[in-house]
Amino acid sequence: MMRKLTRAMFGVALAAPMTLGISTAAHAEQAPGCSSTVQIGSTAYITISGETFASVKQFKGCGKNYAYAYVWQSYRNAHSNWDICISIATVQSNGSRLLEDLRCPGQVVEAWSGGAATLDQCTVAVGWYPDVANKATDVRC
Repeated sequence: MMRKLTRAMFGVALAAPMTLGISTAAHAEQAPGCSSTVQIGSTAYITISGETFASVKQFKGCGKNYAYAYVWQSYRNAHSNWDICISIATVQSNGSRLLEDLRCPGQVVEAWSGGAATLDQCTVAVGWYPDVANKATDVRC
């Protein structure tokens, strides 16, 4: 009887991740409307008072550059309100940056810019929590 119970419990333990919908697969970011994006440059991190708020990445694909932001779970767990804005910015000859495809969807987990036809220019992805903190990725030309 004990052997059957042990076997039954082991079977339940193995099946639990599948029945609970737990997945160990990584989530790959894809820009809306473009399934062939690839990250370019490094990931930037927006911090607020030493706490990581969001990751910011730049992607290219479908003839455009895209900016992407992900608001970290730990931040969402600790805060009930936030806003996120995201954009590709072209780097001008004087070093200034011009926002190309600004999106501010508000309190979301993931945000994508609209996509900018700027593959022939130097660009950064810029993410920010309005009036609180911002961060840009490294320049990609």
